[in-house]
Amino acid sequence: MTGRVDGTPFAFRTSKDGKVFISWEGRQVLVLKGDRAEAFLKRLSGLNEAKQQVAMAKITGNFKRGNEKGR
Repeated sequence: MTGRVDGTPFAFRTSKDGKVFISWEGRQVLVLKGDRAEAFLKRLSGLNEAKQQVAMAKITGNFKRGNEKGR
């Protein structure tokens, strides 16, 4: 990871029960619950959008394996 993400491919939303859903280009790739969700939200709270993108890229890890369509 170069510490930079082009554009804004990542997004997240939270549910009422505290889960965090992270998506990449509109596709859900990770769900965080409990302590991991809380830590993630706390970490993102002080970051600008570009740094949030990098944080989401890092937490999702290597979910891409070359089988995505349209890329």
